[in-house]
Amino acid sequence: MNKHELIDAISSETGASRAEAGRFLDAVINQITKTVADGNKVTLTGFGTFESVTRAARTGRNPKTGELIQIVATVTPKFSAGATFKAEVKAGGK
Repeated sequence: MNKHELIDAISSETGASRAEAGRFLDAVINQITKTVADGNKVTLTGFGTFESVTRAARTGRNPKTGELIQIVATVTPKFSAGATFKAEVKAGGK
């Protein structure tokens, strides 16, 4: 499912127009992005948690040359699925 298909699904489930559903989806994505970028968590009970995590600096290896390289520390987004979401996926959407 891509964004357009998700907007269509939201529109048909809520009765909102496609334009309204698109604005709602964009607003949700923007708020999650801003909150996580500010270093805070977004928890949607049953669905999951969005947060930012710091990856420590480490030594890696260039796969082409085998040369050791230093990989700098970085901050990256992380999503952890909630119990209800995990159970639904495990059940195959039944």
